[in-house]
Amino acid sequence: MGDIRAVAFDIDGTLYKPRDLHARMMFHFFRFNQFFLHYGIVRSKIHDMGVLDDFYAAQAEMLAKRIGCGVETAEERLERIVYKGLSPFFESVPLCAHVEEVFQAFHDAGLKIALMSDFPPEQKGKLWGLRKYCDVLLGTETTGALKPSTHPFRVLAEKLGIAPEYILYVGNSVKYDVVGAKNADMKAAHFEPRWRNLLRMSSRKADISFYDYRQLHKIVLQ
Repeated sequence: MGDIRAVAFDIDGTLYKPRDLHARMMFHFFRFNQFFLHYGIVRSKIHDMGVLDDFYAAQAEMLAKRIGCGVETAEERLERIVYKGLSPFFESVPLCAHVEEVFQAFHDAGLKIALMSDFPPEQKGKLWGLRKYCDVLLGTETTGALKPSTHPFRVLAEKLGIAPEYILYVGNSVKYDVVGAKNADMKAAHFEPRWRNLLRMSSRKADISFYDYRQLHKIVLQ
């Protein structure tokens, strides 16, 4: 792996299993299913748009056109249904096994640690006790671009004060996490389901593919 000086993690689907969140937010999703459908389409388009001068204004304008309402109404619904609306569901979502011990081991080894997500890290409250290990918390929306744009990865490197080639980015999405990190000259680790790893279906785009955080611990600190 060469000289790794920092490890940055995606949050959603990387620190916890998606099914654990989906089970908790099922009724919220069905209550606002049409809204989430349009919201998902808008976010998918924004992923391909590069850097926006005003991310939140652009997102609200695009959503307003899709659901046929004013921009202010779209902004209110985004805040109520997505940003504040989803926040309570994270409180009871368990971390993947061995996540905190890996964070502590990396911290004790002198590595800088960061969290970078396409959703606001503060939406996760106390971040399951991981905040104390982190040097940087970054929501890509505040940079004006979502992954896989290289822009938020560059901003992350600047905030860490470390050149991209010395940063390992860990995520569960090949399309957004692995590709974005590699295009920004970072190393990439893909957190994948165990069956993909056992069937040797791991992404060849990642420097590391793992299904158990103890594997990541061993590879990075060996």
